[in-house]
Amino acid sequence: MPAAKQLGTISILMKDRHSYAVEVQKILTDEGRLIMARMGVNPARTCVKNCTGIVVLIVEGTAQEINALNKKLNKLYGVVAKSVIITK
Repeated sequence: MPAAKQLGTISILMKDRHSYAVEVQKILTDEGRLIMARMGVNPARTCVKNCTGIVVLIVEGTAQEINALNKKLNKLYGVVAKSVIITK
């Protein structure tokens, strides 16, 4: 029996969005089948260089798939990701 799909969120903090956005985007594109919605926020709207970036994802997949995506993101230097599985 296949593992049940879960709903969850992944919050991603990029310490310098200009430096890390390309790598984060590649991972999100590769794992796009899990992503239902995405919101990006630039907390310092007037910032031009070395700006923090925040991305929040709504994801659907098995707990293993969601945790694997979170782990891939956390392997990137300068990126912190936290996942929460909402349904169980």
